[in-house]
Amino acid sequence: MEILRTRLIPAALLRAASTGAFQVSGPLNYRHGGRVQPLASDEERARQQVHEPASGRMICDFICSGQQEVDLAVQSAKEAYVTWSRLSGLERSRILLEAARLIREQREDIAIVESINTGKPISESRIDVDTAWQAVEYFAGVAGTLAGQHIQLSGGSFAYTRREPLGVCVGIGAWNYPIQIACWKSAPALACGNAMVFKPSPLTPLTAVMLAEIYSQAGVPNGLFNVVQGAEETGSLLCRHKGVAKISFTGSVPTGSKIMETAAESIKHVTLELGGKSPLIIFSECDLENAVKGALLANFLSQGEVCTNGTRVFVQRDILSKFLKKVVAKTKEIKIGDPLLEGTQMGALITRPHLDRVLSYVKQAKDQGANVLCGGDLFVPADPKLKDGYFMKPCILGDCSDEMICVKEEIFGPVMSILPFDTEDEVVQRANNTNFGLAAGVFTRDLTRAHRMAAALEVGTCFINNYNVTPIEIPFGGYKMSGFGKENGIATVEYYTQLKSVYVEMGDPDCPY
Repeated sequence: MEILRTRLIPAALLRAASTGAFQVSGPLNYRHGGRVQPLASDEERARQQVHEPASGRMICDFICSGQQEVDLAVQSAKEAYVTWSRLSGLERSRILLEAARLIREQREDIAIVESINTGKPISESRIDVDTAWQAVEYFAGVAGTLAGQHIQLSGGSFAYTRREPLGVCVGIGAWNYPIQIACWKSAPALACGNAMVFKPSPLTPLTAVMLAEIYSQAGVPNGLFNVVQGAEETGSLLCRHKGVAKISFTGSVPTGSKIMETAAESIKHVTLELGGKSPLIIFSECDLENAVKGALLANFLSQGEVCTNGTRVFVQRDILSKFLKKVVAKTKEIKIGDPLLEGTQMGALITRPHLDRVLSYVKQAKDQGANVLCGGDLFVPADPKLKDGYFMKPCILGDCSDEMICVKEEIFGPVMSILPFDTEDEVVQRANNTNFGLAAGVFTRDLTRAHRMAAALEVGTCFINNYNVTPIEIPFGGYKMSGFGKENGIATVEYYTQLKSVYVEMGDPDCPY
């Protein structure tokens, strides 16, 4: 394997890439505490190439996992589940705390691999790694608190409930937050006593394997957290597997719909975190500087490839000109370039086809009458090694209307649409006029209005005077076609456990026969 960025490749990636590890599916699969070789010959399997977004060059390729690998992954997870589920919550907690410590210890290594694989700036990847270890640490604390309820009944009889794990859970991740999603799904699953087979996106397969190694080092039973690699076919095999009890998916609405349909065949538990077209609402009495910051956070983190992004920016008409002047000026100052350089504020989009798709939305918006206030075209870094990277300038579209395609459809790139409004009732109706309901944001100094808006907006998360802040303590999930179920917070326990009721009769049964 060719190491592309030798000046900054960390020891962890060098270990993973030793003996050409990334050139076959086996070393990118993880089972029984170690990497495994594919069971079928290379000729019988589809190969998947992985490219570095910043340079366009291939990092590695692998063979997609098939039925045999999926069967082995699920079977070994079932075996590990038997041991793991019998441990006390405190015993599981100790192991998960050690895993969190190891993630913190390897923070820089993981962040560099994440930036190479996703194209996002290293500063953001470090934050992603922090959210990963925080998830593991948080749910390590939750593990020891899981308990049922005692219910006193008449005549001295009583009942109690048991909160029990589901079994083998499947996690399917997206490419925009690989390490974060892997931990957001695995940490609560493992804390609750489950096992997990995780399939990362085929575009970003690397850090999930690093996480599997960390779990193994921390002391989880071999096979408890397995990684399989592949695209839609591999995911379908996992979702249909009879040994799987629950599926947690992050990704697109069409794929989420297929997963629901597949899960219905055997009544599997499902959690879906899907797309969004979130509104960010800026009232005239807001702190304007903070509102500008909020709009930038809501549109340009991770090159705009964020499901919660507040891409529909509603600005009250009497401050529209002031807001536009400030937000355009700040957007033009964003430093685009090498994700591994400390000063970079925006990296490269995930693939060339995705970049072309985002640019096509900008062109379509212009054709429909929108005004490009800045950006919206290709960016070519000065570094010749990055000339084939997938970079674009962050874009702001003015003169937008609710009927435009750029306002209605999820673009998933650095494109902000500005929409003026006059009244609170009007903006609530317009903000809710979408099939999505993942997030929303409100900037105002009026405390009563802030809470009134939070109650009126049909979304799973509402940010007040900030945006895209997702502490692990707060439940995260959508309304409407943005999905259902929650990740993060104590609420997640409900989605990784099942409740058993036990009735205890202390007298004689009252039988009429």
